[in-house]
Amino acid sequence: MKTIGMIGGMSWESSQIYYQRANQLIKEKLGGLHSAKVILLSVDFAEIAALQSTGQWDKAGEIMAKAAYSLQLAGADLIILCTNTMHKLAAEIEAKIQIPFLHIADATAAAIKTAGLKKIALLGTKFTMEQDFYRGRLSRLHQLEVITPEEAGRNRVHDIIYQELCHGLVKESSKQEYIAIINQLIEQGAEGVILGCTEITMLIQQQNVEIPIFDTTELHIRYAIHAACA
Repeated sequence: MKTIGMIGGMSWESSQIYYQRANQLIKEKLGGLHSAKVILLSVDFAEIAALQSTGQWDKAGEIMAKAAYSLQLAGADLIILCTNTMHKLAAEIEAKIQIPFLHIADATAAAIKTAGLKKIALLGTKFTMEQDFYRGRLSRLHQLEVITPEEAGRNRVHDIIYQELCHGLVKESSKQEYIAIINQLIEQGAEGVILGCTEITMLIQQQNVEIPIFDTTELHIRYAIHAACA
C-alpha cells in the first residue's frame, strides 16, 4: 500500500471526511486491521481564505506547493489536495514535487463519463464556478458541457459554503435553497450535478435531488485509494 499525502484544513470539516473515508475504504478493501497509510498536513484556513478574497493567489500557491513538498519529504507516494477551489493552484503544486498529484476534477470526470452523462451542473465556491481552472478542465480535457447557476444563485451557494458549512453548520433552509438551485439547473438540461466543494456533501445527498450527484469528496478519496493500492 502506498502512502497518501493529504493537504487539508480547507476546511477541516471536510478534511476529517477525507481521513475517515480513506480508512473506511481500506478496511472494506483489505479487511482485518488494515487502515490507510496517510500523512495529513493541515493548513490554517483563515490565512488561505484571506488570500483568496484578496486575490493573492501567488502567495496561496507558495503555501500549497510548500505543503506538497513537505509531504513528499515526509514519505508520501502521492498527493491529494482536500479541497476543490485550491486546485486553481495545481500547476504550482505539480511543479514542486516529483510524485503523482491526483486532480479532483479528473476523479469526478471519470465517474461522470462512466455514467454516460454529457451536460453537468457545477456547484462550488464562486472561484470554482466562475473561473476556468475547474470547469475549463472538465470541458477541454474531458469534453463535458458544464453549466452553473445564475449570478444570484452562485452568490448564495458560495455564501452558504463559507458562512455555514465551513463552520460545521448544516441548515435545513440552506439545503432547500440548494435543492431549488439544482432544480433550476435541471430545467436547463443538467443530467447530473457536481458537488464541487468538499463541504457540500454535508448538505446535499442523493435522495435530495432527482438527478445523479457527483460528490467530489467521495470520488477523490476513492481515486486516491485505488492509486494507493494499485
